[in-house]
Amino acid sequence: MEYFAGLDVAMKETAICVVDAEGKTIIEGKALSEPDAIADFLYPFRDKLRRVGHEAGALSPWLQRGLIERDLKVVCLRPSMCARF
Repeated sequence: MEYFAGLDVAMKETAICVVDAEGKTIIEGKALSEPDAIADFLYPFRDKLRRVGHEAGALSPWLQRGLIERDLKVVCLRPSMCARF
């Protein structure tokens, strides 16, 4: 089973939702808006996590780089606002 995650990023906390391939919610929660905290939340799903989508915003370039460095497959939902890696 594949999983997908969506991030709703705010300055202090990020809301995280993991869904399966049919769109069924597997888990919802929050983590600090830091790459380590988000990666820790997603760690149990890492092997089956196909993509992590996040919105474009002030933290996008830093957050995307940090999540990629932690081996997550990250997609910015408005790529023109995010640095390309």
